[in-house]
Amino acid sequence: MYMAFKHLHLLMVVLSVILLFIRFGMMLKGSPLLQTKLLKVGPHLVDTLLILSAIALMLTINQYPFVNSWLTEKFIALLAYIALAVMALRGRTIAIRWLCFLGSLGWLGLMVRVALSKQPVFLPL
Repeated sequence: MYMAFKHLHLLMVVLSVILLFIRFGMMLKGSPLLQTKLLKVGPHLVDTLLILSAIALMLTINQYPFVNSWLTEKFIALLAYIALAVMALRGRTIAIRWLCFLGSLGWLGLMVRVALSKQPVFLPL
């Protein structure tokens, strides 16, 4: 089951990031397509499956945030990524939106690095 959960999780990560790029680009262009049901509901469905697959992986490998420092760091980075991604799509100015978009990608990079190495960057072991 581990490999099935892992592949589902990785697929949802890729879809989530692709949707962020698409929505950010559409927001910059002022596209009315952002108001379609697919682009309003789809990202929430993908992110829900992403979180559920993360929980399934966590339970499968018996490692948990606030117990294992690498998962704690990944969880904190996830919260920062989500907050900045929301601000990238809803910020007051284009400059703020760009800064938040780039910041969200930085936190995404940290999550990928920590996921691959299973070693925290900022939190002590």
